[in-house]
Amino acid sequence: MDENLKARIEESFAAQTMMQTLGAEVASVTPGEVQITAPILPIARQQQGFGHAALTFALGDTAAGYAALTMMEPGRDVLTAEIKINLMNPARGALLRATGRVIKPGRRLVVVSAEVHAEDENGAETLVALLQGTMVPV
Repeated sequence: MDENLKARIEESFAAQTMMQTLGAEVASVTPGEVQITAPILPIARQQQGFGHAALTFALGDTAAGYAALTMMEPGRDVLTAEIKINLMNPARGALLRATGRVIKPGRRLVVVSAEVHAEDENGAETLVALLQGTMVPV
C-alpha cells in the first residue's frame, strides 16, 4: 500500500465540513476499501428517534467515494455520478459504520458499493443500508 494513501484520504476528508458537523471520522483505509464512522447525534435523528436516512446516505456515499479515491493516483479526485440506496433497517444505536468498496475500478468510471451498519451500546451490529453507484475520476 502507498504509505501516503491514508494521509491523502484523511487530508481530503478533513476538508468536508458536513462530515465534521456529523462527527464523522475515517476509521480505516486500504486500497479499494474505506470505513467511516459517525455517532448518531441528536441533530441527525428522524421523528421516531432513529438515525436519519440522510445521515446513512451521506456516510455510505462518502465511504464509497473515498474507496474509489484509493484507486486514483495522487492529485486526482472523484465525484459521485449516481448512487442508489436500499434502506434495510432503522438506524438504531450509538453509531453508524459505513464501509465503501470498489467493485470495478476504471479510468472513466469506478463502480462502488457501501454497506452501512448501526452499532448499539453493546457492540451488536445491524445492517442498515446497501448502496451501489458510480464515481467519476476528475
